[in-house]
Amino acid sequence: MSEPIIILDTLRFGWPGQPEPLLRIARLDVTPGERVFLHGASGSGKSTLLGLIAGVLAPQGGVIKILGQPLDEMSAAARDHFRADHFGIIFQQFNLIPYLSVIENVTLPCHFSELRRQKAISRSATAEAEALRLLEHLDMAHDDLVHKPVTELSVGQQQRVAAARALIGAPEILIADEPTSSMDADRRSAFIELLFRECKESGSTLLFVSHDHGLQTPFDRVVEFEELNLAAAEARPNLQVVR
Repeated sequence: MSEPIIILDTLRFGWPGQPEPLLRIARLDVTPGERVFLHGASGSGKSTLLGLIAGVLAPQGGVIKILGQPLDEMSAAARDHFRADHFGIIFQQFNLIPYLSVIENVTLPCHFSELRRQKAISRSATAEAEALRLLEHLDMAHDDLVHKPVTELSVGQQQRVAAARALIGAPEILIADEPTSSMDADRRSAFIELLFRECKESGSTLLFVSHDHGLQTPFDRVVEFEELNLAAAEARPNLQVVR
């Protein structure tokens, strides 16, 4: 059995000035290629956990090992470089660059990571061609859309651009933070099918975060955030905590 691609061990994190930690996680392992659904209420700290896994935040204690590398021991600059090479992230607020066009936003990771640029070129002739391939799967490759500034798109269209940007260059780990909140039911199903297909083709591991239990069915595993996070569980005496 291969080593987990994500390992969290005795992880602890709290914001400055808080008397108690926001997160305390005994252990979480995610295997390569696994599709994990992380369920939890809005505002429960799920996005903070994603920030730790991706190296945006540093823990106060514990181990974060990604692809065998100890993120908790890296400098902020090293974590930034590692994230650019190995993570695709669909942010809850999209984080698109407003003055760039659709296709410029999608190819942006290829400017920050030579590794992802080379992977994109290996699938298509150029990074732009690979961006168009992904946008076509998302019904966004129309000539009147790809060169528009993203500020002229609907919220749902911006969400799909953010997904294409995360997928380009076949990152080993894809993190999706509430990525379907602005989509109708049919679009949600098609979107999740696309994520699964792209992750399967590239061998990417998918960590999908949502408060909507109705989306969990096709995933390999469901993790309940309130059970994973001992800090939250211990604040609720009626919740049985397994150590």
